[in-house]
Amino acid sequence: MAITDSPSRKSRPALNVGFILANRFTLSAFASFIDVLRLSADEGDSSRPILCNWSVIAPDMKPIRASCGVRIHPDTGLADPSSFDYLVVVGGLIEHIERLDRRYVDYLQSAVAKNVPLIGLCTGSFILNRAGLMNGYKCCVSWFHRTDFLEQFDGLEPVSDRIFVVDRDRISCSGGTSAVHVAAYLVERHVGLRQARKSLNILMVDEAQDDSKAQPFLPTSLKAKDNLVQRAVLMMQQETENLRSIEQLCKMLGVGRRSLEMKFKADLGKSPAEALSHIRIEEAKRLLDETDATITDVAIRSGFFDASHFNKVFKKHTGQTASTYRKSLID
Repeated sequence: MAITDSPSRKSRPALNVGFILANRFTLSAFASFIDVLRLSADEGDSSRPILCNWSVIAPDMKPIRASCGVRIHPDTGLADPSSFDYLVVVGGLIEHIERLDRRYVDYLQSAVAKNVPLIGLCTGSFILNRAGLMNGYKCCVSWFHRTDFLEQFDGLEPVSDRIFVVDRDRISCSGGTSAVHVAAYLVERHVGLRQARKSLNILMVDEAQDDSKAQPFLPTSLKAKDNLVQRAVLMMQQETENLRSIEQLCKMLGVGRRSLEMKFKADLGKSPAEALSHIRIEEAKRLLDETDATITDVAIRSGFFDASHFNKVFKKHTGQTASTYRKSLID
């Protein structure tokens, strides 16, 4: 692997970021991150890279294709990784993740040896895991790709209730607009709060979100406003089949049961157990409507122990049995 010369740290701005774009990378996540850097790099909106700098790096100068078809030309070869404050790996389509050029993997491993922090953007966290660079680190993935992660990395449990996670010298991000908040976090840390706020204001983002912010909800009729309740509801949705107790949920969230119950009552007017039952019935309705699964299978996939218990709870919530409900959909 050839590593080209690079400017010394003294000649660099306060924040210098190198981007590695995977084949079929997500353009929106990359562009969102870049725009925060661009708007914070200079006074006004002149976009001059004075306060911070950014480069797309690659082993050759061939254009890299995004999942939407747009092609990005690299700015430089594989520069000395220590010339960057962070290396950001921008992922994309799941089926292309294993095709990351080996030269990139070697380069990232050399960056780790030089204590350069790594960031996985969108499914970039998959790439870092695949390269063995997230061992012992918490890893954030989108709820949309949580099942993909569990299938590819047996035994690893991702964080899929927050927009991004900072764990020492690794940052992982769920993708989409959360890329804006990761970039703002870096700008505030290295350039200044004023520059971070300026970028967000120009991008018409109300305020910066930290790494405790819940990911946007899956569709549900439970409209929580409290951030902890939002995270809890999202976990309930993701773990409908496997979540067996509120104590288990509290452990996942790192919060006491009494505290969680008080927040649920204040925000939703329900206890966590009532909210979980509500979500399970919503999932059961979806399965009855969209699949041909048997009532027993629907019960199990919705988190109930057996069909008898499921029917009892379903009738309490809807006024009819699951079978009658399914027939009404056909009629």
